[in-house]
This record gives sequence, structure tokens and C-alpha cells, in this order.
Amino acid sequence: MDTTPSTPVTHDDHDEEGKTTTEEKAAPAPTGTAAPSDAPEDAVPDSSDEDSPEPDPYDEAEAAASTGAGTGAAAVVSAGLGVVSLCGAWTGRVAAERETLIGQIQTSSGGSAAQQISEIYGDAWHTTAFVNGLFALLALLVGVFVLLRPAFGTPSAQPQPGWIRSVARAGIALGTLGVLISLGMYFDLFLSMPSAG
Repeated sequence: MDTTPSTPVTHDDHDEEGKTTTEEKAAPAPTGTAAPSDAPEDAVPDSSDEDSPEPDPYDEAEAAASTGAGTGAAAVVSAGLGVVSLCGAWTGRVAAERETLIGQIQTSSGGSAAQQISEIYGDAWHTTAFVNGLFALLALLVGVFVLLRPAFGTPSAQPQPGWIRSVARAGIALGTLGVLISLGMYFDLFLSMPSAG
């Protein structure tokens, strides 16, 4: 019969083992591992941005070209009107000849020399100045419109070409000069009317 006392079993070993296992279970996950996501695996990413149509670069280029063609044509028209206002148009000559004919008819039955000068020469001179002034004013307005066009309407991604701005400025300069000359002609500032004496 073995009389050696058996070693009593204490709960310290189990507690230590339980603590270690509990600590191992409660230990935080390493920083390198990703935490499991709460989102379901079957979730599909939102593709609303991918479904939106992208602007066609060819359409934008075509719209810019059409806008540039229109403003370029307007700039050339402005410069042309300015040249016509300085050189004189056939409409001004026709209007002046009409006034001359009317003056001759009105003074055919008799009239003083001053009346004949005013009716035959003066009215034709003033009519020519008036018609040239209209062309100059149109050149000025069209040139200003071309320069101010980018500020109104739909903004364009491409800036206005430099040659369009240059031609429009030339039309404005010619139109301003034509307006000043026409005003001087109409009010007899450059040349006075011939005197009868």
C-alpha cells in the first residue's frame, strides 16, 4: 500500500491556462491583417459614374469650329464695311445723283444761285455723307459684337482665335474713322459750301 501523499490538485494551473487562452482569444488582430467587412460579399459597386456618357470631343470641336467660323465671318464683314465707308459705296452715289436730279427739277423754273447750290450740290453732298456714315456705324457695331461675343451665350472651351480679334479691331478702327469723316462732311466741318457771291 502506497502511503505517499498524493499532491493535491490546485486550480492555479487551470486558471493560468484559462487566462492565457482568454488573453490569446481577446488579443487584437495584427495591424497588417484587414478587418472583415460588414458588407455582404454579393454587393456590387455603384456604377452610376461609369454609366454617365462622356462628352464627345468631335462634337465639341465641331461646335467650336462653327462658332469660330461665324465670328470670323462677322469680323471680315466689319472690316469690309469700314473700308466701304471710307471709299464710298455705289448706294451713296445713286442717292447723291437722285438728290442732284431732284434739285435740278426744283430749280428748273428759276431760283437764286444760293438755292441752286444748296439743292443741287449741298443735298447730294450731305446724302453721300449720310450713307457713308451708315456703313461706318454698321462696321463699328459688328466689330464690337465680335469682340464681346465670347462674354455672352454658352462659354467655349477654346479661346477666340487671335486673327478674329485683330480683324474685328481693324473693323472698329475703320468704322470709327468713317463715322468721324461722315460727321465732318455732313456738318461741313472740312469743306464749306460754295458761296454764290
